Amino acid sequence: MNKNSLIGIILIVGILVGWSIWMTPSKEEVARQRHIQDSIYQAQRERFIEDSIRFVTEQQEAEKPAYQLDGSAEPTDAVMRDKYGVFTTTATGEEKVYTIENDVMTMTMTSKGAYVKTMELKDYKTWDSLPLIGFDENTTKFNMSFFASNRNINTIDLFFTPYLNNEKYEGDENIKVGDNPLTISFKAFTDNLSDELNENQYIEFVYTITKDEYMIDFDVKTVNMKDVIASNTNFVTIDWYADLLKQEKAVDRYNGSDVYYKFVSDDVESISGSRGGDKDGEKDLRSNLKWISFKQRFFSYSLIAKESFSSAVIGMKTDLRQQNPRYLKTMYASIDVPFDAFQENNTLPMQFYFGPNSLKVMDKYDIGLDKQIPLGGKLVGWINRYIVVNVFDWLGSYGWNYGIVILVLTIIIKLCLMPFAYKSYQSTAKMRVLKPEIDEINARYPDEKDNMKKQQAVMDLYKKAGASPTSGCLPMLLQLPILWAVFRFFPSSIELRQQPFLWADDLSTYDSILDLGFNIPFYGDHVSLFTLLMTVTTILYTYINNKQMAATNQQGMKGMKVMMYLMPIMFLGLFNSYSAGLSYYYMLVNIITFLQMYLFRVFTNEEKLRKKIELAKQKPVKKSRFQKRLEEMQKQQQQMQRRR
Repeated sequence: MNKNSLIGIILIVGILVGWSIWMTPSKEEVARQRHIQDSIYQAQRERFIEDSIRFVTEQQEAEKPAYQLDGSAEPTDAVMRDKYGVFTTTATGEEKVYTIENDVMTMTMTSKGAYVKTMELKDYKTWDSLPLIGFDENTTKFNMSFFASNRNINTIDLFFTPYLNNEKYEGDENIKVGDNPLTISFKAFTDNLSDELNENQYIEFVYTITKDEYMIDFDVKTVNMKDVIASNTNFVTIDWYADLLKQEKAVDRYNGSDVYYKFVSDDVESISGSRGGDKDGEKDLRSNLKWISFKQRFFSYSLIAKESFSSAVIGMKTDLRQQNPRYLKTMYASIDVPFDAFQENNTLPMQFYFGPNSLKVMDKYDIGLDKQIPLGGKLVGWINRYIVVNVFDWLGSYGWNYGIVILVLTIIIKLCLMPFAYKSYQSTAKMRVLKPEIDEINARYPDEKDNMKKQQAVMDLYKKAGASPTSGCLPMLLQLPILWAVFRFFPSSIELRQQPFLWADDLSTYDSILDLGFNIPFYGDHVSLFTLLMTVTTILYTYINNKQMAATNQQGMKGMKVMMYLMPIMFLGLFNSYSAGLSYYYMLVNIITFLQMYLFRVFTNEEKLRKKIELAKQKPVKKSRFQKRLEEMQKQQQQMQRRR
């Protein structure tokens, strides 16, 4: 074994040892992992207990005889008592629907089940100018289930008594929220196995609504229920089911309907994953959750724990049997909420958010609801959140039309990038000036075996002249994150929703000027003018850029040129059903780039540039250590070739 082999083995062993030490978790990480495993085990154990109880209950229900019916086909008192126990009296009654209105929304709430059947956002309309209703009141269900006196009780079967600001309410069914927060609660009383209600023992759903807020406080209370609810209960289950209704003209592939959720100590996730968008599926979440949200493109409906939910099963599906023409998607969640059966009274503090996916609105609650807005990954999201959004909001505060806002935003972005674009143009101009000398070098080394010498001579020429063929990459690299940032920002910006500009009546969706009446694959059934103009200007820019590249004698670019012409055609199909505001922005970028190139050409004197290059050639060129090593390697390769 020689010295080099020994050193190699020592280095490999050292790397392996160092890697193992680096990857060994710390005590805190080990403790955290153990805590997670314990939480998972506890959740699995609780789920096993719940499933066992439900299985026994289902067996008992299956073994019961059918309802004993009288002439009216109604269950007898004995059957009702057997099914509902101490809630038998509360399980019968007349359903009343209450309309609660504040400045931003109108909700309908039912006394049967004491839940929000649907809501209307007053400041918004659907794409076809109808009231914006969140979900279908005929199919939406919200239920809390628990075991009481060996019976599975569902609150959706119970008739609650309404209270307004802690006073029993028997007034008008239309209630307006004033300057002070309004508290409306619904109580389901027990009857102690008699016909009289026990008003000291009940379940209460409490809603606190503020005048101008989309957030609603929602508390579930159990009062004096220790001897009623099963003593082994450590959680109650909330089942929420909603058929969402279509609000927009087009579906955004990156910002579609989805079920989002947030763990207490982790980031926001969704069923469809990071791309988002209408992907059916179901997830079993076995960890502490902060909130669960049924999200549409521009609006979301969220149930939030002020502390945490212990676990949940969430899902999203398309119900092909749905007859509602405005039906969009079915979303559901079965949520386990921690509960202490040994306490006489329990309060389960929660909140509802029914509102827009607006960064300004959601961000103030500081619980991550704004992470549902797809602003991009870490770098792109940072650019959008802290630069694009702030500048956009600042320009929008002047009350301008949003087409003008996008124009000014584009100018600001291009001005910020102008120094880099100017440097790139100067480098391209130097390459044009040097073209005769580069042609001379190519003629001097016609053989392929002299390619190394030719490349070295060209690089020496660039070095002396102060030119670089790669300097044009910097503006492109700086521009790409911004291009991608606005690609995610404009389609998800609710500020552009239903904002008209020129022929476009809504900058958040496509601007059709012609309905074809038939579908073209990869294009669609309409013609979007902004997308068409964006494509034309992109092809013009590509043509001018290719002419400049030809002037600088770029080699091996034929395949790249073809690809550069194909890309705008591909984008024509991609953007045809996308946000008109985005196509408008990219069109403006192309037009302003043309103007920049014209100004750069006017203010660039190639004769002066040639003299400058000649002066630069006369100066001694300092070589870096890397360049010296590179030259030595090239000389060694040339010597080896000669020997061969």
